[in-house]
Amino acid sequence: MTHAWKTSAAALAVGVLALSACSAGNNEHRGEGGAQSTEIAFVNASPADEFSISLECAARDAVAAHPGMSLNYQASRNWDATEQKSVLDAALAANPGALLVVPTDSTALQKPLQDAAKSGVKVVLLDTSVDDPSFASSAIATDNVAAGATALDAIKQRHPGGKVLTISVAPGITSTGDREKGFADAIGKDPNFQYLGVQYDPGMTITKAAQIVAAALQKDPDIVGIFATNNAQTEGVVAGIKQVGRQGQVTVVGFDPTPATAKLVENGSVDALVAQQPSTIGQTGIEQALAAMEGKQTEPKIGTGTFLITKDNIDGEGAKYIYKTKC
Repeated sequence: MTHAWKTSAAALAVGVLALSACSAGNNEHRGEGGAQSTEIAFVNASPADEFSISLECAARDAVAAHPGMSLNYQASRNWDATEQKSVLDAALAANPGALLVVPTDSTALQKPLQDAAKSGVKVVLLDTSVDDPSFASSAIATDNVAAGATALDAIKQRHPGGKVLTISVAPGITSTGDREKGFADAIGKDPNFQYLGVQYDPGMTITKAAQIVAAALQKDPDIVGIFATNNAQTEGVVAGIKQVGRQGQVTVVGFDPTPATAKLVENGSVDALVAQQPSTIGQTGIEQALAAMEGKQTEPKIGTGTFLITKDNIDGEGAKYIYKTKC
């Protein structure tokens, strides 16, 4: 995240974190009639948010570049493990050769996805993960721990120390959990900051996040910075600050540049936004799935970079990182 301060995109970019290449194996998943499947299933965590849409668009484009392959795209209506399990079962019933999935819960989705891999489906994890992803052909995501640490760096550009707070979503989601960890670990290395911990909004709503922030600022009016781990929480933080009249006094670092959060950067309500690269994640996911289906080597873990959007760059380089609203 770069504000008028200068944090280079290169410093924020996280390259491939591949440990050692793992073989996709020779177990080809067969469709009806025993023919090798030419379908890739994609079970997303949400159908409507801009990050998910950007993932979907990239995956569709990547599959379209491979004649003869097809994409069966499905998504849960809500970020809910039980609901996603039903969607997953339906997708697997079509006997795909590979499965791209954004797990909504690291524990609840462990066994269903592991069982899918045992049946011969090549599983590729996107954005979030499960407790033990060793069964997956590949796992592709932002280095969220590094991104969380970057959030504190952004706050430091405005405040050399003071009280800071994290507003996040439900526990059990690996991506946001890693962002929380990265932020907390960075604070632990700087005695000038006092960490007030994480407050959760499991429903991921702007209204609830605003209530949490307003209450926190009333209890600790000297909070200097707030880190929001996704776009809804970012909007909620801004609303909560406005409710108690603290605009311009609290540095806000958010996550995920949707059109709505981008406007908050433009009007000065948000100081910095960490932009992920969902298009890269989606495209790379398809590439890894195809390699696994063909019995080629895959990368067990791939990290994608981030870019810090600020008021200084949102009309320039930062504009290309704003998420899509439709394909």
